[in-house]
Amino acid sequence: MLPPASFLSIPAARRTPSRRAGLNALVLAVVALTATAAVAQQQPARPAQGGPPPLVERADKIAITPVVVPNFWNVERRLERPDAAKLPKELRFVTTDDYPPFNFINSTGALSGFNIDLARAICAELSVTCSFQTAAFADVADVVDQGRAEAAIAGLVATPASRATLDFSERYLGTPARFVGRKQETLAKATPEEVASKKVAVVSRTAHEAYLRSFFNEAAIRPYPDLKAAQEALKAGQVDLLFGDGITLALWLNGTDSAACCRFVGGPFTESRFFGDGFSVAVKEGNDTLRHAMDFALQRIWEKGVYTDLYLRWFPVGFY
Repeated sequence: MLPPASFLSIPAARRTPSRRAGLNALVLAVVALTATAAVAQQQPARPAQGGPPPLVERADKIAITPVVVPNFWNVERRLERPDAAKLPKELRFVTTDDYPPFNFINSTGALSGFNIDLARAICAELSVTCSFQTAAFADVADVVDQGRAEAAIAGLVATPASRATLDFSERYLGTPARFVGRKQETLAKATPEEVASKKVAVVSRTAHEAYLRSFFNEAAIRPYPDLKAAQEALKAGQVDLLFGDGITLALWLNGTDSAACCRFVGGPFTESRFFGDGFSVAVKEGNDTLRHAMDFALQRIWEKGVYTDLYLRWFPVGFY
């Protein structure tokens, strides 16, 4: 079982690179929820064509909301620096170009995103050259397995099927579920008792619906065929809350499609049996040297504050 994440809460007015030193001293431990029912893990949905949602051009929308930065690393554990002689001089990453804000083609035609910047930080920490190639998501694992790339960073989740040909670093990002309500919603805590009186929208036949029916079964659960329909129902006041993937909902809240209607309610839900273990870097099965190097680099990136800077840059509306 993965250890629970801990978190940093960064007020918007203080989100600057100059505050890198000392950020990690603010870590607060948060214990993940325990579930009694198991649901098959799902790969987070790929985005629709057309790129990332347009951003809301309102500074006050972000400024009033603290961003919570997750920490997945045990800072008391000291990992041994990998032997540079055993690492490739060039670390070839494979990714996709259709998953904003993680990996996508930006307005200048360059590959960009949180995953891309994180991969570059890994290469810098390991003192190797970085290069990137793109592939369809369904082909990413084969590119690594066939030796055409050393590693994949594309929003990959470790599953029994993917572990047949790949090994995975420790997770660098979780995929929590969140409740969203309209801004006038007075609910402060999203507990089963508090939500029991609410009408809750959710996409039907998903892990999020299964979670609601397992732990929030006294709420009036309203399944919708897709996320767009659920979001519109919330905006129109047909439901009180929406429950879904925190990353997707954060992007929606920060985009014009939400019309600044809504906000997160309560905290994150991180039960891995429903929502997966989170994103990891994948390497070829059996390449323990490179996998350990990835773990070392990721922890050092966190300790130096680089991870916090990247997270705040790419997720102005956090999803924790």
